[in-house]
Amino acid sequence: MSLGNSMVCDGMGFSFFVTIYHFKRSKSYLKGWIPSILSLKVYLLSNNVQEKILRGTTTVGIKAKDGIVLCADMRASAGYFIANNNTMKIQKIDIHAGLTLAGGVADAQNIVDILRYHSNLHRVEKNRPISIHSLSRLCSLIFHQNRGYPFMADILIGGYDSKGPALFNVDMFGSVEEKTYVTTGSGSPVAYGVLEEQYRDDLTIEEAKKIALRAVKAAIIRNIGTGDGINIAIMDKDGFRLLTNEQKKAVIEI
Repeated sequence: MSLGNSMVCDGMGFSFFVTIYHFKRSKSYLKGWIPSILSLKVYLLSNNVQEKILRGTTTVGIKAKDGIVLCADMRASAGYFIANNNTMKIQKIDIHAGLTLAGGVADAQNIVDILRYHSNLHRVEKNRPISIHSLSRLCSLIFHQNRGYPFMADILIGGYDSKGPALFNVDMFGSVEEKTYVTTGSGSPVAYGVLEEQYRDDLTIEEAKKIALRAVKAAIIRNIGTGDGINIAIMDKDGFRLLTNEQKKAVIEI
């Protein structure tokens, strides 16, 4: 049986040609052919991870000695089209924890719903809030078990628990890294320049707020996918709080 010279496959925004020679009827060949195509799909997906995640956002997380600061812009884009200019990319998970979203909106919202459910369930069953480390591991497991058809998102999880402030980055394949400062999205190269110059281990949460706002503001100026304002949240011993516009203006002129 002949299948011709080539087959075109399109998925996740990219196209590629898979050339097939001497297609045979034997089951043994078919068993070897299907895994080859799947392996090629995984290879191409791996090579396009950063392309898909780094497309139109900037989020920043900073660990201070007395809390966590999460900061993000407000633009949601679809290619070169600005789909929404009032997007909340910082989400509250529990009274002591929050996260930032980068990547596909639907996938990220699904992750938020799952984490909120399990966090609330843990609080009811154990009569205490879930630790930030456990929350990040749970997020990692969700990503990892779906790595065949992954959630296209990059998550920063931060909060303040019995061990103090903690900040983690979880990527789309489930890798977890504890961070002192981190940024994700298409504007991250610009934001990292600000963070690496101004971060110190002894930062207070008030100083961290200023640095985070400066980092996202720098990304807004230089990155087309970042813009339309800034949201910022802090997590300390008093819990999760999202800053009002007046509070943001008191920190830095946006």
